[in-house]
Amino acid sequence: MTQDDAQNLGDKIVEVLKTIYDPEIPVDIYELGLIYDVMVSDENDVKILMTLTSPNCPVAETLPVEVEEKVKTLEEVNNAEVEITFDPTWTQEMMSEEAKLELGFL
Repeated sequence: MTQDDAQNLGDKIVEVLKTIYDPEIPVDIYELGLIYDVMVSDENDVKILMTLTSPNCPVAETLPVEVEEKVKTLEEVNNAEVEITFDPTWTQEMMSEEAKLELGFL
């Protein structure tokens, strides 16, 4: 996989992530700042490091599965795995300007 291919696949993954919304907040998980890292191997295996707004988030069980399933729908993706971390802890500062505007924080 060339650097361009990896970048293009990374962009496609981000587009998919932008279709997944936190059920309690009308903003997608990418703009919310819940995605910490997207890693793509030479074999097109994808690992996504993400967090939740809180450890007690009601979608803690379902959201990571939804992320994996949607990313796996990309033709180029061989496999996808989501790892949840709370280090660093999510804060409102991690939201994009767009998300802050949408939620009335700006």
